[in-house]
Amino acid sequence: MIDLNVTSPTSLPQSESDTVLVVEGISKKFCRSLKQSMFYGLQDMGAELTGRRQAEFKLRPKEFWALQDISFTLQRGEAIGLVGANGSGKTTLLRMISGLIRPDTGSIWVKGRVAPLIALGAGFSPILTGRENIYANMSILGLSTQEIEARFEQVVAFAEIDEAIDAPVQSYSSGMAARLGFACAIHTDPDVLLIDEVLAVGDARFRSKCERRLAELLQNGTSFVLVSHFFQGILNTCQKGLYLSKGQLVACGSAREIMDRYEEELFSVRQTATRFPFYFPVKSEAKPEAKPVAEQAQPDATNRTGAELVSLHFEDAAGQLVESPVSGEPLSICVRCRGSRAIGALSLFVAIYLPAKDNSLMLHLSSAYDQETFAVTAGDYELRVKLPHLGLLPAAYTLSVYLKDGSLYVLDAYESIRFSVTGKEKLNRGQYYQPHNWQISPAADL
Repeated sequence: MIDLNVTSPTSLPQSESDTVLVVEGISKKFCRSLKQSMFYGLQDMGAELTGRRQAEFKLRPKEFWALQDISFTLQRGEAIGLVGANGSGKTTLLRMISGLIRPDTGSIWVKGRVAPLIALGAGFSPILTGRENIYANMSILGLSTQEIEARFEQVVAFAEIDEAIDAPVQSYSSGMAARLGFACAIHTDPDVLLIDEVLAVGDARFRSKCERRLAELLQNGTSFVLVSHFFQGILNTCQKGLYLSKGQLVACGSAREIMDRYEEELFSVRQTATRFPFYFPVKSEAKPEAKPVAEQAQPDATNRTGAELVSLHFEDAAGQLVESPVSGEPLSICVRCRGSRAIGALSLFVAIYLPAKDNSLMLHLSSAYDQETFAVTAGDYELRVKLPHLGLLPAAYTLSVYLKDGSLYVLDAYESIRFSVTGKEKLNRGQYYQPHNWQISPAADL
């Protein structure tokens, strides 16, 4: 059991056998000036040696709070997802839990062995062989020489570097070093595993192998604190979530609730609407007043292509305008345009991307590819693509539409229009929504 107290916590769960980690009111400050930081470091070392160092609640010149007043607990066999934008303090928190850096205020109580996967292979010496680094790395993580020898073959087999085990690590590829670092950490039988985006390295087969091993550890009672920008990965692995923003704990709750809130605030349509000067309500006698996804306030006097986009909106099965489509429900993507000349093959391209997953292309539709083009004269038109069921899962997306003459010549476009998809039921697996139903029949009837 490790106790990293800076100030004594109000209560420690000594009697709660299922609690493996308590973080209580911890804060950490850093200095933006290297010279000033070195000076403060010498001051703190002197105060530490003389026993005069106290918990510091005030910032000195050029200091800032990287984390401030963070508290949470972790139970045995529980996984917590740690999310937040870059610079929110996620890695700093993991480093304090692992003991690499010390909090300025608050306390951290850990029961058992902690294995940090903050940077795979970061503790390896490049001039030592893989064999030598295994012994050095696993001994740092708390194993005796006898324990390392008993697990050595398992580590080498998992890392799949048999032929290179006696070669210097500096001759390894980044993937080989990553495999060896992961293999060392998971074979220490940790009570708490700290994972900071390290599963993004390596090939797909290795990542799948790591995920299977992590699932086994979780079932055997190992607890995780997982940092990841892969939303579905958090939902697949974690029961709880913590949302950090600029060093502050914004929210703590179920993984689904935290990811929904983080995603909404990170890719909120409402936050970005002011970027587009053409966000105005549609006024139509046929439909009630509502907000389209985008609308051009004034005709574009600079447009010389012969056609321009006027508005973009979504409609449900009843023909009503909706701002947030619903997974599994019918949807029409409607684009109004104005032509100033005859166009022989008017077509519409629609592309939808998922910002939370490296801006991956989720849907691409083209009327030209479907051999659906339209010969039109000058005038106003509405092009629409009707989807019997919207296959996108609840999330925040960006939408781009291109008005074309044929399949190549772009007449006008709306790009990176942000919108969100909601769901009527709990949907948190897979890549798309699949309409379905369940049935059971007596075997005798089959």
